[in-house]
Amino acid sequence: MTQSSFKTLILCIFLLAGISVSGISQTHQFATFNIRWDNSNDVGNLWKDRLPHVANLIRFHQIGLFGTQEGLNHQINQLSEALGYDYLGVGRDDGAQKGEYTAILFDAKKYQLVDQGTFWLSPTPNVPSKGWDAALNRICSWGKFKDQMNKVFYVFNIHYDHIGQEAREESSKLVIQKIGEINKENLPVVLMGDFNVTPDNPAYSTITESPGWKDSRLESDIPSYGPAGTFTGFDWEKMPDGIIDHIFFKGNITIIRHGILTDNYGKKYPSDHFPVMVELSW
Repeated sequence: MTQSSFKTLILCIFLLAGISVSGISQTHQFATFNIRWDNSNDVGNLWKDRLPHVANLIRFHQIGLFGTQEGLNHQINQLSEALGYDYLGVGRDDGAQKGEYTAILFDAKKYQLVDQGTFWLSPTPNVPSKGWDAALNRICSWGKFKDQMNKVFYVFNIHYDHIGQEAREESSKLVIQKIGEINKENLPVVLMGDFNVTPDNPAYSTITESPGWKDSRLESDIPSYGPAGTFTGFDWEKMPDGIIDHIFFKGNITIIRHGILTDNYGKKYPSDHFPVMVELSW
């Protein structure tokens, strides 16, 4: 084998392994995905029918870690089992198994869970509670992870209230504050979820105007791919026009690509939200 052929072979191995030749750093596929709670009234879009398609979407796009919103305990366990992924998170109603989760599912072969926690989006974040003008309890679950290259990072996953504007604005202030308290090592951090706000909302700008925080959609090396919105309501005939699901980041992170995924099956969507995916490297 010539020296040139050997170099080409090594380059191909790096690319197939998802490793950047520049700095020899692994890339990661992360996503946020509101999977829609298991509502028996969703005739034609029942969870039992959507579950395989949600799992297949994650597999096909090789998403190694993703934050969910709205999933109930049995949904998270079913999805975890279908993928062979571990998860962290608790129910928002009692801090155990009752109510919707903001669970983070992850491939334990790729990511080691180092620490985890959940706090409520309210003035009393350490106990199950409803904050400000929110209609419902809202939470943020987080994990501290180590990847296969021994790089350590944080992921925070949220679901803001769909009614209370004050609650959304105060939630952004609280989340930024809590991340600062938890991430004392100043490690790379990803904040993802269903924020229930578009980029023109003060709850969004509270995050992007905080020192060091950026929207991955705007920082992607490859221009963001996909439609102009993320909430579908299962309506096949209308494309959404407002992005309310976001992935923010802070620290030494490069966003390689960002996409709003419109995967479907037989004119049906796996959920009433499109998942948002990023590929990134430290």
